[in-house]
Amino acid sequence: MKKIIFIGAGNLATQLSSAMKEQGYDIIQIYSKSLKNAKILGSSLSCDYTDDLNQIKDTADLYIFSIKDTALQECIRSIKPNKALWVHTAGSIPMSVFEPHAKRYGVFYPLQTFSKNKKVNFSNIPFFVEANSEKDATLLTDMALKISQDVRVISSEQRKYIHLAAVFACNFTNHMYAISEKLLKEHGLPFDILQPLIQETSDKIKKISPVTAQTGPAVRYDENVMNKQLSLLKDDQLKEIYRLLSKNIHAFAINISHEQNKL
Repeated sequence: MKKIIFIGAGNLATQLSSAMKEQGYDIIQIYSKSLKNAKILGSSLSCDYTDDLNQIKDTADLYIFSIKDTALQECIRSIKPNKALWVHTAGSIPMSVFEPHAKRYGVFYPLQTFSKNKKVNFSNIPFFVEANSEKDATLLTDMALKISQDVRVISSEQRKYIHLAAVFACNFTNHMYAISEKLLKEHGLPFDILQPLIQETSDKIKKISPVTAQTGPAVRYDENVMNKQLSLLKDDQLKEIYRLLSKNIHAFAINISHEQNKL
């Protein structure tokens, strides 16, 4: 791929375009509905930028759509069709979203959480690629391998479940951190006291199954401890989250115990 245009200038587009430029890819233009964002990313990449879909160049070999899921389809329809390869970076959108607007299309999906101002190491980030032709699937695989050591060709159906699992593993987990931080702050305590615990939990599941690694009162369903903790929560939604998670943790533990007894 000689020339690449990024449709989007958000967190993922910022990190991915920078990583690809470092590997020698020619990013020729950035589009964003926000001219400010397009300018910031375009300037950092020393390339053209625009906030006008009609001004998107038609000379690129690859168009990478990295925008909100809700805006993707309309954006695709708004760009004049060409002979280039069009791909998106979304986790839950099938590649068929490009039909019938592009003849060559696919998916270029890195499984990671991204922030604009925190550079990530792409070498250990799994990439999941897909294309409507074997030739383009190979092309995308080769591109991804230049920035990542873990690249896999999968279907849109499989990718949906990867994204769902990622929401539980990342987004929901991070929200638990946010709840923890709030509880601590309300009682004059810093969030950083949890950092060693969070790190150990993360390290542990690199070696053993998360189900096996689970600890705490919910595993053994210690109602005495759980009821005391529930009484500390004043927010009804948090109480419901606590109850649901505790029941689900215990259910997982019971299932594992039953499976082990069968062996």
